[in-house]
Amino acid sequence: MCIVLRSVDLFNRVCNPRMGNLAVGRPVQTISQCGSSSPERYCWPVYKMNRCVLHCEVCDASVLHRAHPAASMTDSPFKHPLTWWQSAQGVSIETLQLDLEVEFYFTHLIIIFRSPRPAAMAIERSQDFGRTWSALMLYAHNCSEVFDLEDGQSCTQKYSTAEPCSNGEVIYRALSPWDKLDPYRIDARVHLGITNIRIRLLQPQSCFCQQKLPDASVLTAHYAIYDLILKGGCLCHGHADQCVPAGDQQITHPPVKHMVHGKCVCRHHTTGDHCERCDRLYNDRPWQPANGLTGEAHQCVKCKCNGHAESCHFDKTAWLRSGQRSGGVCDCLHNTSGRHCQHCKSGFYRDSERPSTAPDSCRPCVCNRAGSTYCNPDNGDCVCKPGVAGPHCDQCMLGFWGFDEYGCKPCQCAGDCDPYTGDCMIRSLESDHNSTAENHLFRTEELFSALSHPDKCVCKQQELGNSKIFCSVKYVYAVKVRVLAAHDKGSHAEVDVKVLKVLWDNSRLRLSRGNQILYPESWTSRGCTCPVLFPGLEYLVVGHEDVKKGRPMVNMKSIVKPWRPSLSRKVHQLLKTKCS
Repeated sequence: MCIVLRSVDLFNRVCNPRMGNLAVGRPVQTISQCGSSSPERYCWPVYKMNRCVLHCEVCDASVLHRAHPAASMTDSPFKHPLTWWQSAQGVSIETLQLDLEVEFYFTHLIIIFRSPRPAAMAIERSQDFGRTWSALMLYAHNCSEVFDLEDGQSCTQKYSTAEPCSNGEVIYRALSPWDKLDPYRIDARVHLGITNIRIRLLQPQSCFCQQKLPDASVLTAHYAIYDLILKGGCLCHGHADQCVPAGDQQITHPPVKHMVHGKCVCRHHTTGDHCERCDRLYNDRPWQPANGLTGEAHQCVKCKCNGHAESCHFDKTAWLRSGQRSGGVCDCLHNTSGRHCQHCKSGFYRDSERPSTAPDSCRPCVCNRAGSTYCNPDNGDCVCKPGVAGPHCDQCMLGFWGFDEYGCKPCQCAGDCDPYTGDCMIRSLESDHNSTAENHLFRTEELFSALSHPDKCVCKQQELGNSKIFCSVKYVYAVKVRVLAAHDKGSHAEVDVKVLKVLWDNSRLRLSRGNQILYPESWTSRGCTCPVLFPGLEYLVVGHEDVKKGRPMVNMKSIVKPWRPSLSRKVHQLLKTKCS
């Protein structure tokens, strides 16, 4: 049965499995049974018409209608009201024990005796399947004499009188009063949880009318019990309204119709034999038992895993950081990572053409492991190690050699070098007379330029003789250089040059003869370098200063011309022009 809190929310409700007699369908172990070795004649007094009458019968375990086995204590009191268990004659100390296959909770215990109730007895419980035991209640006609306890201190004299001679009850209530404690709270389990119950009958006593019998010597001493009722239910913490047999449950054959089973059929996204934890994908907040007083279910909450996990686990640190709103950490699949599987794990990137929740949305990176530092998880772009280039970071940049796990080493040359040996690549004498791009020894596939990739951009060269344009652009330096190498740095380009002559310097750079680096401005924004600077050639470069970074810059407005001696005179003529 589940208690509905609100008609609009049928799922958020406390559930209670059916309660019943936990002893039904389970074997009760006893030390003895009358007539088990041979038939026993027994006599007992019956009080009728204000006088005691002696009644005698024979107990024989081999004859069905004369046997009194332990199972008679747990059969139906309605179908079999006159059946009982009886101990062997002369037994002064007897033990009854009921072992449960899993933990249950119970509310009270009732024992109905056929014989006079014992003068002393104890009810004990185990919560760890018989490894340790604790006394629930002691019963004695004199607590101080038998147990050295005062009446009321875990001992009572209430149920230890000889009257009535038959049908006397012994009752133990697990909680009193019941309505003041939430039965699903953790501390309630201390009072209610049970795996074994043991009843120790310590001292038999005779009926008061026995003294009036003419021949009391024929009476036999024994214990006899009509019914043993252990009222309880399966332990589900308010998260189930039905229970089924546990895996290794020992039950009588044929199965008893009204037996109370011990494995919960969990609801509220909980799992376990007792619904004691959240289900695999529902650990976004701590598991809690339901509240039996307010009716709140405290159901488990699903983790947000973007379709990339079948389970998640609760993390207390994440829970506290979120202000106790969310603590689930997904156990990611499909090459994803992150608390919510929102990222691709290292070595994978997110495919923009696939939904983020698709199992194949994270694709393997194609970067060379030796030449790359990592793969951009957003687009799969490879980030290369120093001196390494190429879409997959699998080759050395122009001007570098010796590809290995540490990157590539700079060439020790005026121009390019062999990418495998580092040997300098020297131009032939013919190339000095015929200075064309095709005759120079460098790797054009690594020089991103308009000549190599004409589909990306077109370089428009500025004219040198227009004084009006020269003044409006506001150049700050003019130099004659020899290009040594060009490098793709990933985020920008660098062109190594040797300054052969400083024609004019109106910048803060203080340019001088020697090695220098020029920075093409349009490398990353346009996908190519404009103007084109080929290693091994000499150029006139008239350009600007990157004021923020303090370095010489060339761009589409720069004047870059292959060097001819006549250019020197033209530059000096322009420099004499007074720009307003």
